[in-house]
Amino acid sequence: MINFKNLAEKIKTLETERQNLLLEIEELKKMADSKTKALESEISMLREEVKSLRILLGAEEQEPEPPKLRQKKKK
Repeated sequence: MINFKNLAEKIKTLETERQNLLLEIEELKKMADSKTKALESEISMLREEVKSLRILLGAEEQEPEPPKLRQKKKK
Protein backbone atom coordinates (compact mmCIF):
# COMPACT_ATOMS: atom_id res chain seq x y z
CA MET A 1 0.00 0.00 0.00
CA ILE A 2 1.28 3.43 -0.91
CA ASN A 3 1.86 5.67 2.08
CA PHE A 4 0.50 9.20 2.36
CA LYS A 5 3.89 10.84 1.89
CA ASN A 6 4.39 9.14 -1.47
CA LEU A 7 0.85 10.03 -2.54
CA ALA A 8 1.36 13.67 -1.59
CA GLU A 9 4.63 13.79 -3.56
CA LYS A 10 3.03 12.14 -6.56
CA ILE A 11 0.11 14.59 -6.48
CA LYS A 12 2.49 17.54 -6.27
CA THR A 13 4.54 16.19 -9.19
CA LEU A 14 1.44 15.62 -11.31
CA GLU A 15 0.07 19.08 -10.55
CA THR A 16 3.38 20.63 -11.57
CA GLU A 17 3.45 18.61 -14.79
CA ARG A 18 -0.16 19.57 -15.51
CA GLN A 19 0.64 23.27 -15.09
CA ASN A 20 3.70 22.97 -17.32
CA LEU A 21 1.65 21.24 -20.01
CA LEU A 22 -1.07 23.90 -19.85
CA LEU A 23 1.58 26.61 -20.30
CA GLU A 24 3.10 24.74 -23.23
CA ILE A 25 -0.34 24.36 -24.85
CA GLU A 26 -0.95 28.11 -24.57
CA GLU A 27 2.44 28.84 -26.14
CA LEU A 28 1.76 26.41 -28.99
CA LYS A 29 -1.64 28.00 -29.59
CA LYS A 30 0.04 31.42 -29.85
CA MET A 31 2.59 30.02 -32.30
CA ALA A 32 -0.17 28.43 -34.40
CA ASP A 33 -2.11 31.69 -34.46
CA SER A 34 0.98 33.61 -35.51
CA LYS A 35 1.75 31.14 -38.28
CA THR A 36 -1.85 31.28 -39.50
CA LYS A 37 -1.74 35.07 -39.71
CA ALA A 38 1.58 34.97 -41.57
CA LEU A 39 0.23 32.44 -44.08
CA GLU A 40 -2.94 34.48 -44.61
CA SER A 41 -0.81 37.54 -45.31
CA GLU A 42 1.43 35.64 -47.72
CA ILE A 43 -1.57 34.22 -49.58
CA SER A 44 -3.07 37.68 -49.88
CA MET A 45 0.16 39.03 -51.36
CA LEU A 46 0.37 36.10 -53.78
CA ARG A 47 -3.21 36.70 -54.92
CA GLU A 48 -2.38 40.35 -55.57
CA GLU A 49 0.71 39.31 -57.52
CA VAL A 50 -1.34 36.90 -59.63
CA LYS A 51 -3.91 39.63 -60.28
CA SER A 52 -1.18 42.10 -61.31
CA LEU A 53 0.46 39.57 -63.62
CA ARG A 54 -2.86 38.76 -65.27
CA ILE A 55 -3.46 42.44 -65.91
CA LEU A 56 0.10 42.86 -67.19
CA LEU A 57 -0.26 39.91 -69.55
CA GLY A 58 -3.74 40.95 -70.65
CA ALA A 59 -5.27 37.77 -69.34
CA GLU A 60 -8.90 37.60 -68.41
CA GLU A 61 -9.92 38.51 -64.88
CA GLN A 62 -11.52 35.11 -64.35
CA GLU A 63 -10.19 32.97 -61.56
CA PRO A 64 -8.90 29.66 -62.89
CA GLU A 65 -10.61 26.54 -61.65
CA PRO A 66 -8.70 24.80 -58.90
CA PRO A 67 -6.91 21.65 -60.06
CA LYS A 68 -9.06 18.56 -59.79
CA LEU A 69 -7.95 15.98 -57.28
CA ARG A 70 -7.18 12.57 -58.62
CA GLN A 71 -9.84 10.07 -57.65
CA LYS A 72 -8.71 6.81 -56.14
CA LYS A 73 -9.47 3.75 -58.21
CA LYS A 74 -11.86 1.32 -56.59
CA LYS A 75 -10.64 -2.25 -56.46
